[in-house]
Amino acid sequence: MLPPLKTVRDGLRRTTEALAMELVRPGSATPEWSDLEWRLAAAAAAAHGVSPLLSKSARWQNPAWRQFLASQREHVELRHRRIASLLECIDAGARAAGVTIVALKGSALHALGIYVPGERPMADIDLLVRENDAAPVIKLLQELGYVESFVAWKHRVFKPATGQPSAGLGEHRDTPVNIELHTRIQERLPVSAIDITERIYPRNPTPGLNPYPSNGALMSHLLLHAAGNICGRSLRLLHLNDIALLAKRMSADDWSVLWDEHAADSPWWALPPLRLLARYYPGAIPDAVLARLERDCPPLLRTISRHQTLTQVSCSELWLHALAGIEWSRSFREVGHYVRNRVRPPQEAVKERADMVRTQLWLQGQSWVRQKQGRRILTMLTRHVPRMDTLYVVRAALDVPASAT
Repeated sequence: MLPPLKTVRDGLRRTTEALAMELVRPGSATPEWSDLEWRLAAAAAAAHGVSPLLSKSARWQNPAWRQFLASQREHVELRHRRIASLLECIDAGARAAGVTIVALKGSALHALGIYVPGERPMADIDLLVRENDAAPVIKLLQELGYVESFVAWKHRVFKPATGQPSAGLGEHRDTPVNIELHTRIQERLPVSAIDITERIYPRNPTPGLNPYPSNGALMSHLLLHAAGNICGRSLRLLHLNDIALLAKRMSADDWSVLWDEHAADSPWWALPPLRLLARYYPGAIPDAVLARLERDCPPLLRTISRHQTLTQVSCSELWLHALAGIEWSRSFREVGHYVRNRVRPPQEAVKERADMVRTQLWLQGQSWVRQKQGRRILTMLTRHVPRMDTLYVVRAALDVPASAT
């Protein structure tokens, strides 16, 4: 039985913001939280991917909380070993096949030594290949025991032919390692696609796994990914931590990659994630970078992003929003396109939703996601509707025995 949803909403907001502050500036006094609030803190830490990091830095002395964090770090480290082994197999297979693959995001951050095994969860492995190399890479994945699970607009998802996701709170060492195969690096903000593929692909590609061409290219990808998640209200604290740690290694030349001379547009989309980062990680971003981005960013988004919090743009915000991300539209035409897509989704979006319902544990058995889009929009406009992904992790936290929260 869930507590009142308003209580859950307020508790998630309170604990999420406290976790963010403790991750950046550890050492605060142990909060005087109720058992429910400690469970919601565990839910928020798991949802935001920061449980292992908090196990290292946070000093809050609640026994069940400490046990949960330590267990998460152990599971993440054990899972990382499987991921590292799989990446070695992919590298060897790609070299043999003569194809170039870029290992993206979490894999790249680990390769740079920004994280050590056990610190950063990886939900899956993201790979970038040229379109004409997709077929041999798919063959390689199949030889490694993978089958295609579904196709989304920006990637193809492969899962192991055997093994099932582990239900429960947070990371588990036995959770299957999925692979997302990209031929483009792009995000819809909210309807027009921003494509930075050429910035990410190596200048001198070689067979096997390749790094990003520069820290600036990796930062561009992390920022675009974060922008897409802010637009869809699914940002994680881990995303901000990735950007903050990479920023420490950035030179002025690295930052200039954001304004790639070959790009068709300015990086206006980088301001909201960097403003949010500056709120929680003061001093992490050069003032000159923020000032230049403020000139690039559309006025409405620039104004709204000035006051946003982590809770508001993440799954810690319990309520669904009927028009989430509309402020990212850059013209009245885009606003109209966005609203039409929300009311009457294109067939591609309908198929993606069906694939999500089929493959994601947190959507199993949920009647809400099977309702017609018009009815869902009307419901969200007339009353509060909770997010299914958030309720899933909250229920998981409430189901954990008190001694292991």
